Amino acid sequence: MLLKRHSLHLPYDRIAEMATADLRDELSCSICLILYTDPVTLPCGHNFCQGCIGRTWDTQKGSGAYSCPECREEYKERPALPRNRTLGNIAERFRPTETQLGESEIFCTYCVLSPEPATKSCLLCEASLCDTHLRGHSQSQKHILTAPTSSFGERKCPQHDELLNYYCHEETICVCLYCSGFGDHKDHNVEPIKEAFEKKKNQLIKVLQKLPKKREETERRVQRLQERRRQVAEKAAGETERVTALFRDIREQLEALEKRLLRDISSQKEKLSLPFTDLIHQLEIKKEKQGKKMQHIEELCSMADPFSLLKKLESEEADIWEADCRDIGGRESDDGMLHDANDLDEVLITGTLYRGLGDIATRIKTELGNESIIMDTNTAHRDLTISIDAKTVSYSKLKEKSICFITLQTFQTCTQVLSTRSFHSGRRYWDVDCSKAGNLRVGVAYPSIERRGDNSLIGNNNKSWVLVTHRRTIRNFRYEYSIAMAHDTKETNLSCPDRSGPIKQIRVFLDYEAGRLSFYELSEPIRHLHTFIAKFTEPLHAAFWVGDGSVTIAELIRG
Repeated sequence: MLLKRHSLHLPYDRIAEMATADLRDELSCSICLILYTDPVTLPCGHNFCQGCIGRTWDTQKGSGAYSCPECREEYKERPALPRNRTLGNIAERFRPTETQLGESEIFCTYCVLSPEPATKSCLLCEASLCDTHLRGHSQSQKHILTAPTSSFGERKCPQHDELLNYYCHEETICVCLYCSGFGDHKDHNVEPIKEAFEKKKNQLIKVLQKLPKKREETERRVQRLQERRRQVAEKAAGETERVTALFRDIREQLEALEKRLLRDISSQKEKLSLPFTDLIHQLEIKKEKQGKKMQHIEELCSMADPFSLLKKLESEEADIWEADCRDIGGRESDDGMLHDANDLDEVLITGTLYRGLGDIATRIKTELGNESIIMDTNTAHRDLTISIDAKTVSYSKLKEKSICFITLQTFQTCTQVLSTRSFHSGRRYWDVDCSKAGNLRVGVAYPSIERRGDNSLIGNNNKSWVLVTHRRTIRNFRYEYSIAMAHDTKETNLSCPDRSGPIKQIRVFLDYEAGRLSFYELSEPIRHLHTFIAKFTEPLHAAFWVGDGSVTIAELIRG
């Protein structure tokens, strides 16, 4: 009653804390001294955590009896332990309330009877303090106060048992006074931990200030990549649709050609089979008559009376010999129909097939947009020879230089030539046969490229993009080949296996609007070599530099 009277004069929150502390005692296991976890009930009525009583009885195994840690009641056999679900549910509901009172579950070291949540910890005393005990604690600088913690050992030097009040920048660790002045860190850059804290904090603030811009840039890069991925997907879908439609059309044309050829074959077969059918029918009738005559002659041959046989033959002998004559003439007629002249006209069928396939190929090329691309003789260096069809350029150094006509468009220093056509839009590719040249450059160039001087070499200025092949002589008259890409005087070697011979065919693909110039080796399979990315500002001409041998252009295909 006295307690109750005095309790009326206590603050309400203090009464709540006291009640909470008492309830916590009731909900705590007497073995681990914390809230029950999966509580079980012994036959004597006491409750323990299932794991705690299990470990306790494991130590009693072999002693002859199991006892209750609370009342010491003994059991000869290890009893079954039913779970106390009600007590477990109450402990689980109380656990959030307890955590709220002291989030780290660290209580005041000096509140023994009624534990209070700690608000500070003293590193020197290695004690945690509530608000009441904190007011009476020493204010000396030696007594360093921190947030409530139970890890006092982590804040002391394991060698000197002193607080880690200093920071070594060289080894980036906290050290004590003795380590910094006399130990392994005496010659290092060491400063008080508070000063190091401020410096590190300022560094973190600077990093934090830079991160938003970097994050925005990263986000923009992600968006650009996503947009590029979407464009690639759309382009792939468009190419898939285009190729699908093209092959669907090819299949339809092939099926139409197949039906036409089959009709022609069937028509020829019917035309040739009709005379054979009529003749076979006539011969079948003749065969039947001959069978009857054979039977009649056999009957005549079986006659024993000479007079009767001769008398019979007076009226039938002429018919018999006449039939034999007609048979001989009929066989000669049949032999004429067995000659090859009365066979299927395979030449006509094959000609129709070739002509039909040629028409299909022509239509496909028309749909793809094949165009001609030829060398511009006005730009060709005097040591180059252009073929009659202007598709092949060969290196042939001339002795009589005066016979060459030089214009303002002629390359005067480098043995190179441009194409007559220029490309200022769209997509197209052309194939180059370079199997007869060891040193060459193949690519594109602006028409404003220089015509004389070292800067006029394609790939040696910012107005041309080329693939370069080198042939180097090694011992025993053998050659070693290498490949590189060149633009604006920068030549980049391509990493590829050692080659025993030159590239035989190159495919150049230009997508003007996208600013893409790609090079492929027409091997089996086709191998991508390199892609230039640029913003083209002038029309582009196909460009060729020939150091030896010859180069031939195949037809141009519009993509």
